[in-house]
Formats: sequence, structure tokens, C-alpha cells
Amino acid sequence: MMNIYVGNLAYGVTQDELRNAFANFGEISSVNLITDKFTGESKGFGFVEMPNNSEADAAIKGLNETALKGRNIKVNQAKPRGERPSRGPRW
Repeated sequence: MMNIYVGNLAYGVTQDELRNAFANFGEISSVNLITDKFTGESKGFGFVEMPNNSEADAAIKGLNETALKGRNIKVNQAKPRGERPSRGPRW
């Protein structure tokens, strides 16, 4: 199972459009478009989970820096939450 980060999404991209882009490369477990909890608008990134790592690798290589709705998307393997750098203290 691989969790894939998809960034630099156009704000109009839907979960279905994201699913369709990745479906060309294999089976998809889930698509999660991150939205603002107050406005419901897209934050411009999301995650796609694919059960087969070789299909996921192919999707990353095939989709990174390709245009989706007019913006070149960033696609790479998502890092587990604990591995992200700190953004400094939260006061």
C-alpha cells in the first residue's frame, strides 16, 4: 500500500478527476482531496492511496509535473506524519 501526495492542484479539481488521472496506472484504494474545514474549498493538495507499489511508482513517474486543469501537479510518495519537518513552535 502506498500513500501518494499530490500537490499544486488547481482549486477546481474534484476527487473524481484526481481518481481518473491515477486510474490509468492501476487500482486506487482511496482519494482524499484536502479542503478548508470552514469554507469547504480545496487547499490545492490531496492524497491518493494505491494498493500496488509498482503501479503507484508508475503513477508517480507518469503524473509528476504533468498538467491537470492547467497546473503542473507535484506527485510523490507521501511521508508518514512523523517524518515531516517541524514548522517551529505553535504559540
